[in-house]
Formats: sequence, C-alpha cells, structure tokens
Amino acid sequence: MVQGTASHVGKSVVAAGLCRLFANAGLNVAPFKSQNMSLNSCVTTRGGEIARAQELQARAARVEPSVYMNPILLKAKDRTSCEVIALGRSIGDFASVSFARDVKPRALEIITESLEHLSADHDLLVIEGAGSPAEINLNRFDISNMQVARMTDSPVLLVADIDPGGALAAVAGTLTLLSRSDRKLVRGIVINKFRGDPGLLEPGLAMLEKRTGKKVLGVLPWFDCSYLAEEDTIHETGWRGAEVVVVKLPYTSNFNDFEPLARQVALAWARKPEQLGEARAIIIPGTRNTLNDLEWLKRSGFAQAIKDRADAGAAVIGICGGYQMLGEKLCDPDGIEAQAGEYEGLGLLPMRITFEWPKTTNQVRATVMREIGALPGLLGEKLEGYEIHTGQAVVEDGGEVMLFKGNGAAPLGDGAVSPGGMVFGTHLHGLFNNAAATAALCRFLGREPLPDDFDLRTDESLDELAGVIEENLDMDYVRGLVGLALEKSQGVPRRRILP
Repeated sequence: MVQGTASHVGKSVVAAGLCRLFANAGLNVAPFKSQNMSLNSCVTTRGGEIARAQELQARAARVEPSVYMNPILLKAKDRTSCEVIALGRSIGDFASVSFARDVKPRALEIITESLEHLSADHDLLVIEGAGSPAEINLNRFDISNMQVARMTDSPVLLVADIDPGGALAAVAGTLTLLSRSDRKLVRGIVINKFRGDPGLLEPGLAMLEKRTGKKVLGVLPWFDCSYLAEEDTIHETGWRGAEVVVVKLPYTSNFNDFEPLARQVALAWARKPEQLGEARAIIIPGTRNTLNDLEWLKRSGFAQAIKDRADAGAAVIGICGGYQMLGEKLCDPDGIEAQAGEYEGLGLLPMRITFEWPKTTNQVRATVMREIGALPGLLGEKLEGYEIHTGQAVVEDGGEVMLFKGNGAAPLGDGAVSPGGMVFGTHLHGLFNNAAATAALCRFLGREPLPDDFDLRTDESLDELAGVIEENLDMDYVRGLVGLALEKSQGVPRRRILP
C-alpha cells in the first residue's frame, strides 16, 4: 500500500509506477483505491464511473479498468455535500454527516467485496491511500488509509513530497500521530520529487531512520508527469497571449480533456473575464454543478465576456456541462442539479437541456455529421470518448446536431453546432484525445499539428516512471515485501463475491 504524508505528494504516480514495474516483471497486478474524492473521472467499458487516477493505474498494470478498483468515488457538489458513486453508479448526494451515518457501513462492505473480487483475479494489488493517515480528526471515518492496510495486512510505503520543503518533518510527524499498531504497518519511506544532488540529503535521511526506526527506501527525482492523468490538480500556465483559453469554473471536472491540446497550442486557464484576452478559441469545460457554475459565469462577468468574444469572431466550445450552458434554457424540474426551476443559458446555441435520471455514463464511438467552422476538415471523422451527465439536450430550429454516436440502425445524436459553425458543444469527454479533433483546431488557428501521439507518450511515460523507481528505490527490499504479501495470500480461496 502506498500512503502519503499529505495530498499531492505523488501517491497516485508512485502507485502507477509500481503497477507498471510489477506488470513488466510478469505479475498480474491491479490497482485499488477504496475511496477517492475527485472531479476527474472516467467511464469503464461496462459504463461504471471511476476516478481517472485508477484508470491510469490500470493502464500501468496493463489490465482493464474496473469499478472494483475504485469502489467509492466522491464528487464535490458544493462546500458541504458530495455526489457518491458506489461501484460505478451514483447513489445520490450526501452531506458529510449523513455520509458517515448512512453510507459508511455499506461502503465498508463494498470495499471488502471489491478487495476479494480483485484478489480472486490478480496476483498482487497495489493500493493507494487518500490524503494522510495522520488526519486524526477523521480517523473514525477512515475507509481509505490504515483501515484498508489493516483489512489487507498490507505493508505500507509512506511517500513525502520534498519539493515544497518540510518532507522530513512531515514523515516524522505522520509516524508520531499514528497508533503503535498502525506505525508497525509502515515498512518504508519514499522521498519524492527531489531536484538536485541526493547526496545533500543523506545526513537528514540517516537521522530520520534513526529517529523513526523506519527504512528510507530512496529518493525519487522530479519526474515529468505531463502525460499522466492528474487526480485533481490543474497545471495552470500564464494566460497572456494564449490562443486557447479554458474557463476555470468553481466545480471544473475532467480537466484532463485538454491536456493533448495543451501539447499543441498556447493554452491557459482563465479565472477572471479579462483573462480571455484575444483568445481565438474559448472552452467552457465540464462541471459537476452545471447550474451553480452557470450562475457564477453570470455573476463574475464571464458570461458577457464570452458573448462579446463570440461576437468578435472567436470560437466558443462547450464540453459536457459547458455544452449545456451554451443553450437557451436549462430545466431542472426535480432539483437534480440545484433548486428546481428553469434557468437562462448563455443563448449561444439553439438548444434546451432537461436534467433527469438516470445518469448517463457510457463510452462512445461517434461520427461527425456536420461541418464545424472551428474544427475544419472534421466532417466524417470517427471519434471516441465517454460521457457522464444527467442533462439531456434537445436541439431546436436553427441548430444542427454535431455528431451521431453508435453504429446501430438508429444512432443517437449528440452535441450542437451554430449556423456559422463557430459555436459548438458536445457531451463527449476526451474529444481532443482524438488526434483528428486536435489537428482540426490547430488548422483553425493556422498551424500544423506537431507529431505528438498523446496516448503513446502516456504509455512510454509509464515505462520511464517504472525505470526511475527501479533505479532509485531499494527494489530488492520492496520485492521482499511483495513476496511476503504473495505468501500471505496463498491458500486464500480465489472466488468472486459479486457477479
């Protein structure tokens, strides 16, 4: 199990690297994170929703992503409540108190069932913790860290991020706050994201080992993770001179949609209307709270600024919730997204949205059916991606359906394009993971796309990461821990709990 002294220390990436390293060694590996809080999710082939980090780790392990790898996913809806995804399906919104009271007991059952299911099919599980195990105010609610380590009797590697400073103190403090029995489960320390000469750290690491009694497995250098999907952190760059600007909504989701595009063009995230600048393309991304973020666009001045840029000839692109905001009316009769009622959209597409259950979670193969001014040359192209939404769209007179999904006799329409083709939107996440779509936007901007196969580079980065871990950590020691784990699992019935 990989735990950390805090959030953002690199647990997800280290776990992914270990998955690839052991998979390359011939083990049948699977990742596992019992509970993840993230707005960056994706959809499995069976339509279940899981965190993007576990999808990346499954890819690292060279196995098919499964809802059992992330049985509980929390998606923040506002400051006090989250949507709860259990085994890939939404079970509603819960405040923190009601989650602990009403959901946690069943969540522990689901976590146990998921662990047994994965253990039946795989030699080794690489488990990721959440946040820090030393959040003592939350210990009684823990279903992610030491609770899982105890359930699985897993040796724990504790990761600390040295880049912002304070890593050695964070390790010592974390171990101090753990109970004696939980402290025994920690079998090694990993210092992550170091820039410079590791020799400078040696006196401190020796003292840390002496004070804590825990082995320091090594120091991982800073690694370029730009091709690896982030769990919940957006890498923002300067906005001046950006050709493409993405609006940073309060509840932005699936921000990885734009990573392939950022490799090709000057792309920035805008937090203020004036940061739209002279961008030639403005993107409104997905969001977990479409109606609240729509009202924020209006209050902040973004709504008018986006309309002004559209009038000036800029392309406006909406993805999922961003697409829904481009319509004329958004209707929420049952209060699924916000207070029940009807809301005015941005009015840039002749389209109405109605929020209704069940939630749509599908992988998609689609064909572009209309000319799109902002994506020249895309007509007839096949696209792949996934959709996660409750809003259903009806395109009205004056608009055109952008694409058709599915290959059956009655394919379903999705998305909409304005008469001039400069405003369009779609529910399709992963649009720009399709090289043809990224190349089309490059053509609109007047440039040739660079040779960059994003998915191939992701796979190559995972192999590079595995090599960095092999080179810089005491992997003989880690393999010994893995051998102990495998030895403990012998004789355990290999059976399925769930169909």
